[in-house]
Amino acid sequence: MSALQHQRINDLCQELRLTAIPDLYSGIAQAAAAKQASLTDFLEEMLRGERDARRARAREMFARVAGFPAIKTLDSFDFGFATGVPRKQIHELASLAFIERSENIVFLGPSGVGKTHLAIALGYLATQHGHKVRFTSAADLVMTLETAQRQGRWKEAMHRAVSVYKLLIIDEIGYLPLAREQANLFFQVVARRYEKGAMILTSNLTFGSWDQAFAGDPVLTAAMLDRLLHHSTVVSMQGESYRLKDQAPRRPTQGSTSSGNSSMSKGLPRRVHKDLARAARQTLSGRSRARGSSCGQAVETRWVKIQSAKQREGGSGFNRR
Repeated sequence: MSALQHQRINDLCQELRLTAIPDLYSGIAQAAAAKQASLTDFLEEMLRGERDARRARAREMFARVAGFPAIKTLDSFDFGFATGVPRKQIHELASLAFIERSENIVFLGPSGVGKTHLAIALGYLATQHGHKVRFTSAADLVMTLETAQRQGRWKEAMHRAVSVYKLLIIDEIGYLPLAREQANLFFQVVARRYEKGAMILTSNLTFGSWDQAFAGDPVLTAAMLDRLLHHSTVVSMQGESYRLKDQAPRRPTQGSTSSGNSSMSKGLPRRVHKDLARAARQTLSGRSRARGSSCGQAVETRWVKIQSAKQREGGSGFNRR
């Protein structure tokens, strides 16, 4: 093949937007000649190569624009540590049949048990099957819609942020309480997706406590849950926080002494200090009493475990591995 003919083929492929063929046709032509394949076989191989390349680019694009904070997969999930996660149920959901049926998945459980990891893993798997996916937190979603409503772009924002995706993943429901108008906006998201598009939601609250996150409105919350749970799979997860699994007590250094709660507080991980401060602020401000109580109980449980570990080891500090 002359250089001029090669250039003409490249120009035609560019005009027809056949981006993979210029890199494929030479090798496919040589293979066809060696096999003495027919022209139709050669053409079929060329078109199949172009299709496969387009699908690969689409998978990469869908994963890139989905908004995942990081790529997580089911293979990287530590089921050995997360013994409170129903592995069989998760692998059944990995068939992605719920997306075609426009059904929902709700992951419920305390912080650190892997709710977000599994939500991202299923979302990433969906992108690799050619589905448009969007990942967002509940707070970011209502903030986007709230801003669009003030700017008169409500319908456009609902289409771009909610309706256009085959799978919408909403993370961290209940971590931050929503005001009345924000709760109304979230209700409209659920109503818009009802029986039209699949969703995955994660929350640290049981359904009986969701009204605390939605402006304390039990009527709105009941109407929303009625739509959300009509076609859904609820995955209840229990267990210890994966983020804290590598934090173990260290032996005391020479000259270290114990001085009651003050010394023990100094040995706490930075994350626990933040949790204690957050629980204190919530208690003082009177915001979300039940939620603050839940946070306080979680921190108290963590505190007791740390105290027990220190007593066993006879030390006063912790090292992060």
